[in-house]
Order: sequence, then C-alpha cells, then structure tokens
Amino acid sequence: MAIQIQGNGGTLAEVDGTTFRALRVTARPVNYGALGMYRMGMHSGTMAAALAANAELFQFRWADATNLGLVYKASLSAGANVAATAAALGSFVMAAARAWTVAGTGGTRAVLTGNISKLRTSMGTSLVNDAGISTTAGLTAGTKTIDHATSNMGAVAFGIGTGAITTALDLTFLPQTALFDAAGEGMHPLILAQNEGFIIRNGAVAFPAAMTWVFAVNVLWAEAAAF
Repeated sequence: MAIQIQGNGGTLAEVDGTTFRALRVTARPVNYGALGMYRMGMHSGTMAAALAANAELFQFRWADATNLGLVYKASLSAGANVAATAAALGSFVMAAARAWTVAGTGGTRAVLTGNISKLRTSMGTSLVNDAGISTTAGLTAGTKTIDHATSNMGAVAFGIGTGAITTALDLTFLPQTALFDAAGEGMHPLILAQNEGFIIRNGAVAFPAAMTWVFAVNVLWAEAAAF
C-alpha cells in the first residue's frame, strides 16, 4: 500500500525517476532560527623560531548561556620562509576545552561585530565570545580545562627539512588540512555550550631553531537555540 508524505505547507513529497522512484529531498543547513551560520579565516604573524611544545596558537570560546555553538569544520595550513638548522618532526592538534571561564589573551583577537563572518546579511551577529590567533608566539591560556593532554579532537603530523628554502617554488610545509570536519551531510558537529570551546596548538615536540613561519586557520560554525 502506498503511503503519501505531506509537508508542512500541505504539498505532497515527490519522487524522481521511473526505476527506483527515490524520494526527492533538498538538504538544508541546521535550523538556526534568528541566529545564523558563519565562517572565519585568520592568519598569524611571522612566528618566531623554536616555538615551545604545546603552545596554544588559536583559541575559540563560546560563553552564551542560552544558545549553542555548532562547530562543523576547523582547518589550518602553514609555511616557512627561513630554513630550519636541523630537521625536525612537528604536529598540530585541536583539543576541546571545558569550564572556560576566562578568555585567553595575546595575539590577534577576532572582530565579530555587525556582518563580519556571516554567511547571509540577515543572520544575527555572532555570539562567539572570543577567538584569537598568534602573532609571533603562543597565546596566554586563560582559565579552562583541556580534555586531555594527549587525546585530541584532531591531529596532523609532518616533517620539516633543512633544504634551500629560498629556491623552492612552494614554501608550504602543511597544506590546508582539516583537524575536524563534520561538514558532510548527517555528521555530528562539535557542540559548544556555555564556557566551552576549542584550541589549536602544536604538539609535544618544539619547532626547530632558525625556521620562521606563518599559519592560517579557517572555522565553519553555526549558532542555534537547540540541536
């Protein structure tokens, strides 16, 4: 027996084709209501050589008590302009933070007023409390609890060489890489409630001497009253 599916406006659902007669649907973003969806890209300054291990390089904090921040994707890329004096292994990690009662400081802090980062002008101004990226060194941590020192939301590892970097056409040592990606249909975002967020930092090995470098971070997120 056939079953008809009726939408909210009274229109019956359609099917495509004559063989499989698959239900015709249109994928939509999360129901953000009076809030919205946002995308932000930030870049560092020239990072000093020999960055210490576990230095916080990017911070993203949600402090709103009523609504939720839904992080769908966070990615970064990095490149150098001065060669390291010794080959080294490196990594970047993304870690969730809880009980984040005092925002971090230092670096460049994002401006999210007005229409900045909105994917549509009519969306609400972002409720993100604070986001920041390094200029030359690690950021000050603020007051928060990182989930675990070695268990992260995402991680990427790479090697750094000592070749004649000024003769290379491409000085990138890490191309655009997702540390967290829930942007595919049906995947679960990182949900941020009040005083939660995430950080990106380098791993447990310090960066090599002499090498100066720059990096960029991109974040895609939504804000909604419920999920």
